[in-house]
Amino acid sequence: MANPISPIALFILLLAPSALAGHDYGQALTKSLLFFEAQRSGYLPHNQRVNWRANSGLQDGKASGVDLVGGYYDAGDNVKFGLPMAFTVTMMSWSIIEYGKQMATNGELSHALDAVKWGTDYFIKAHPEPYVLYGEVGDGNTDHYCWQRPEDMTTDRHAYKIDPSNPGSDLAGETAAAMAAASIVFRHYNPSYANELLSHARQLFEFADKYRGKYDSSITVAQKYYRSVSGYNDELLWAAAWLYEATNNQYYLNYLGENGDSMGGTGWSMTEFGWDVKYAGVQTLVAKFLLQGRAAHHAPVFERYKEKAENFLCSCMKKGTRNVQTTPAGLIFRQRWNNMQFVTSASFLATVYSDYLSSSGGNLKCAAGYVQPSELLRFAQSQVDYILGDNPRATSYMVGYGNNYPRQVHHRGSSIVSIKVNSAFVSCRGGYATWYTRKASDPNLLTGALVGGPDAYDNFADQRDNYEQTEPATYNNAPILGILARLSGGHSGYNQLLPVLLPPVNHPDPSAQSKTLPSPASSSTPITVEQKMTTSWTAKGNTYYRYSTKVTNKSPKTLKNLKLSISQLYGPLWGLEKSGESYVFPSWLNSLAAGESLEFVYIHTASQAKISVSSYTLS
Repeated sequence: MANPISPIALFILLLAPSALAGHDYGQALTKSLLFFEAQRSGYLPHNQRVNWRANSGLQDGKASGVDLVGGYYDAGDNVKFGLPMAFTVTMMSWSIIEYGKQMATNGELSHALDAVKWGTDYFIKAHPEPYVLYGEVGDGNTDHYCWQRPEDMTTDRHAYKIDPSNPGSDLAGETAAAMAAASIVFRHYNPSYANELLSHARQLFEFADKYRGKYDSSITVAQKYYRSVSGYNDELLWAAAWLYEATNNQYYLNYLGENGDSMGGTGWSMTEFGWDVKYAGVQTLVAKFLLQGRAAHHAPVFERYKEKAENFLCSCMKKGTRNVQTTPAGLIFRQRWNNMQFVTSASFLATVYSDYLSSSGGNLKCAAGYVQPSELLRFAQSQVDYILGDNPRATSYMVGYGNNYPRQVHHRGSSIVSIKVNSAFVSCRGGYATWYTRKASDPNLLTGALVGGPDAYDNFADQRDNYEQTEPATYNNAPILGILARLSGGHSGYNQLLPVLLPPVNHPDPSAQSKTLPSPASSSTPITVEQKMTTSWTAKGNTYYRYSTKVTNKSPKTLKNLKLSISQLYGPLWGLEKSGESYVFPSWLNSLAAGESLEFVYIHTASQAKISVSSYTLS
């Protein structure tokens, strides 16, 4: 049959007004975080905002002699799957590390921290011994046989673990990554907790690396639901990258440099990133290290990681040699079942890499031409805008955002009347008969949930039994937190390659206010050096100080070949590169024009380091 109006033309006609009006990314961020509260298992806290939920899974782990109460249900069922839960926490943490300032501006940083800690508190319980990690509670087969709210569960709650005899390097590696990333988040807010997380992360990485194997060969009940297709090499590199980011320990740097080729970090050009395949995420994080000047003698290997990271982004921009598939209206499309996970994770990498490139003054070189950082960010925004309603159906795929969103979500808790409204027990099969087949809107609004989304042709059916399209998942939401914070709060002009100092959650500590300290640089030089202590904190009896240092070219000429001498430095430094006994411009910068400044930061337990200008040229 002839169609007088093309789908794309119809899309433009229908969506032009809303596209012009824009979206409230701050509101979407708020709603996205609420979804995690709906997914909580265990004893719910006093400040729980999703009030239709109640305590559940209170006997988890008891039969195995371990307390496994807590954590998250992964999607629309009541199983706690360790691998996707850990990836969820890693991505929530990465979102906060990069865009915590914007979250604070939006009033959501404390909720984001709560969401991460709900996951890491559970991981601490699930890791009772250095080489033991519980990776699943419940199993999909018995759980899917029933349709019950979590408060009524009668399904088997067996706990499954990995150990030296039954290894799971992918599961242990991802959990190590999650705890290392979260330790960065909590470093300033709760130092003792951050150190506890880091201790678990180190042990789990050692476990993952020493006793190698795929977790689904040990926890076989996971195979039907979260099979590790990519194996475990990507998770080992991913964990090493996050441990290097968290500790600056050369062991993890060397691990990335020495194993990048053999483990696929420098070899695989990916077109997906998610809970199973981590290579694109590893490559993006390692590219950041390279741009920060933290690659040391591994720079040639890190360049190859960076090349593969950029291949992934070029494929998203459709300017690579092997590009991602998109729907007619432009949404990334990889698979029928829960495609949305790939949309948000790819968009997150595009967002952070856009800021890394902007900070380094670079752009993306693709097979089909150059891509500016602003184009990468616009791409990520286009994906988010599609999710929020700028699509041919004018449907928001975030529950509760806008006026037209899914009402029959494939989710046990939201589809059954709240136990607080009707406490009558809902039986295993009775839930299917009474609630699953009910052709009506969910009695409980699953605010903020990102459902699986449309098919390859932008079509979507809002039906509870259409699990491929209407089931949400925590790992759909985790990456979008950072994107929404970035789009809502902007960039504020800071250098994304320098450590981002997260703001206070409540009231600022007066001792952490910026203090300008005198610079030892001579006033007669055309180059000024100004140091400021921007914050301090105490951990394990030591007081740590963060110093921000600005080097400014006061001359009317261009400053090149700058060499700085830095002494009495007792901690890590970001924003310069070491060259012999001197510090020089980072790789992304080779000169300072008249009036321009360079900023770098360092952290140690002493007063300011002594910084002086050794040599330079003006031209």
